[in-house]
Amino acid sequence: MSFIESPRFPDIIALGSSGGPEYVTSVIIVNSGKEYKKQRWTYPKHRYQIGAGAKQSLEIDELRVFHHAMRGRFNGFRFKDFNDYSSAANMSTAVTVTDQVIGTGDGITVAFQLYKNYSTSDSPSLTLQRKITKPVSGTVLIGLSNDSPILQTEGVDYTIDYTTGFVTFSTAPGAGTSPLGTPTIYAGFQFDVPVRFESDTLSVQQISPGVEQASIGMVEIL
Repeated sequence: MSFIESPRFPDIIALGSSGGPEYVTSVIIVNSGKEYKKQRWTYPKHRYQIGAGAKQSLEIDELRVFHHAMRGRFNGFRFKDFNDYSSAANMSTAVTVTDQVIGTGDGITVAFQLYKNYSTSDSPSLTLQRKITKPVSGTVLIGLSNDSPILQTEGVDYTIDYTTGFVTFSTAPGAGTSPLGTPTIYAGFQFDVPVRFESDTLSVQQISPGVEQASIGMVEIL
């Protein structure tokens, strides 16, 4: 399977999708009623469904073309999850440079992976760290700080691999940079989810002239 970075799945259709994270937990209930549980997946896999209702034929035509272009399940592609697409705490808040902490400078390490951290305010130890591999170009903010974050300049202070989510500094943070020492590395960004279609078949129903309904799922590529 290959991954197609562009075009992204049509936003106009993604906006009407449903879905989110899925965990896999084995639960065994013994005769006493007591439960024994085992977490089979450490990290969730996101799933999405297209087909919540009738759509204009022009939208379904766009979905049909995209399904053909991806060769069904064969190729992966970018998908915007409108419920969770940025580093901010909620999607109504603008991205800021202090949204996420992605590492600490040691004067040696130059490459850092983008992450989004999900944590409850009263139990930081329960934080889930989600690896972000498909940041959106033009939305990423990187800052270094021992006190107040200093915004860095892309192409001068660092580069970003938009296909993997790695941020690479021209000079290792903490070594001859400002601030010195062991600066905190902050990041703000929007991101896409790498997915593929769950089926090679696209099922389309004609509801009325100019109105159709399609049903197909998408699953995250980890």
